[in-house]
Amino acid sequence: MKNILEFLEQSSQKYFTKIAFSDDKNEITYGQCVENAQRIGTNLSSLQIRRQPIAVMMDKNVESLTAFFGVVYSGNFYVVIDIHMPDDRIQSIFETLHPIALITEKQYEHKAQNLHPQVFIYENMIPTEINHQKLNEIRNQMIDTDPLYALFTSGSTGVPKGAVVSHRNVMNYASWFKETFDIHEDTQFGSQTPFYFSMSVSDVFSTIMAGASLHILPKKLFSFPVKLIEYMNEKQVNTIYWVPSALGIIANMKVLDYIKLNDVQKVLFAGEVMPTKHLNYWKKHLPHALYANLFGPTETTDICTYYIVDREFEDDEVLPIGKACQNCDVFLLDEKNQEVIDDREGELCVRGSFLALGYYNNPEKTQEVFVQNPLNQAYPEIIYRTGDLVKYNERGELIYITRKDFQIKHMGYRIELGEIEAAVYALSKIQSCAVIYDEKEDKIILIYSGKITDQEIMEGISHKLPQYMYPNKMIQLKVMPLNQNGKIDRKWLKNHYHEEEK
Repeated sequence: MKNILEFLEQSSQKYFTKIAFSDDKNEITYGQCVENAQRIGTNLSSLQIRRQPIAVMMDKNVESLTAFFGVVYSGNFYVVIDIHMPDDRIQSIFETLHPIALITEKQYEHKAQNLHPQVFIYENMIPTEINHQKLNEIRNQMIDTDPLYALFTSGSTGVPKGAVVSHRNVMNYASWFKETFDIHEDTQFGSQTPFYFSMSVSDVFSTIMAGASLHILPKKLFSFPVKLIEYMNEKQVNTIYWVPSALGIIANMKVLDYIKLNDVQKVLFAGEVMPTKHLNYWKKHLPHALYANLFGPTETTDICTYYIVDREFEDDEVLPIGKACQNCDVFLLDEKNQEVIDDREGELCVRGSFLALGYYNNPEKTQEVFVQNPLNQAYPEIIYRTGDLVKYNERGELIYITRKDFQIKHMGYRIELGEIEAAVYALSKIQSCAVIYDEKEDKIILIYSGKITDQEIMEGISHKLPQYMYPNKMIQLKVMPLNQNGKIDRKWLKNHYHEEEK
């Protein structure tokens, strides 16, 4: 196999009339998906360009998935653009990307034409007659290291950077995901994450490899969790891969006390630290399900380490991020680029087939983090420096500590903000929390939601943290802001706090 489309076509031959993807308005079989994607690919082939980015700005629906595959049929790679993103951020991405075209739906035609001169309307592309000869010519020139997509992440500077991921990356990664979590033709995914977020890569591509079905869960239902559970039961969802904040909505509102999730057998999570308190709530209600903590950045396709929960944890314990995925190697480097093999912390580094090709049109950023392996001077070998600080526990499992940029110097001490968050999260009345640092004032700020007083928080954490780690200021919010990926929006919290201080 050298192209991800081969998996889609294989599943289409085997499960032609089976539902591949569904949303709350539409569903599409494997046969229809291939056909529509080939129509889009034929239409785009008129551009007569290969291996270039084509932006797809559509809602998260069945049609957008078909458009992604259509772009790949044309010999190019797709870039997902969030329809709700401000125009200036899209322009900022386009300044780096220079996409050769923009695909959108009729309802967004006006917005699209203000953003790009070459706009394709999805509805107008579907009646195109498939040119099999043209598509075969394109396929014959494609190889497994060609880009499949680029995903733009915000980056610490606020300037978006696009990780370019190849067919080979996704085939290697999704094969591991499919085998490890036994994704097969009876798997019914409940998809929570947006398509411009790397987590969606896992469920979408393992679905087409296995001939499974993927159901897009309407975003609005996460505000009405009982309706969400009813929808999942109706679709017979048996596998979910969500961000912890989404699992936390169910846990905080104790939804499973009132309504049962009938079919869920696998609960996978990634993207941020999973509060053990929330995991324990799920385990109590779905004791026989498989639970796994997955960890990794967009630059490793999605994940580089994982931990299948195999024991009980107290609410204030931290879940391991486990061990390296099969055919992916991770190791720790200290500040002198020496390997860490004891229990000291080090930066997590990754090598192997999951590594993205680099950042699109951004050689400086690429060279900063995609570097020659300092442990190997004998031949060229690129590794990715994640910027995550981790260490081994006594069982040889990796434990996430913090981002390098979350580690602060306060009152002369080196402090991990994640450690303060873990202590606060363990308190029973806390729903959600984040800790930020005001460098100017040298203050640790705790922002939280939950029916609890500042005094109760201080009493609760006084047994767990030394005094120099206590928050200097606490801010209570009714609800924590979430970003487009469903994770706590730390950037918003920091900006908002600074505005309040002014």
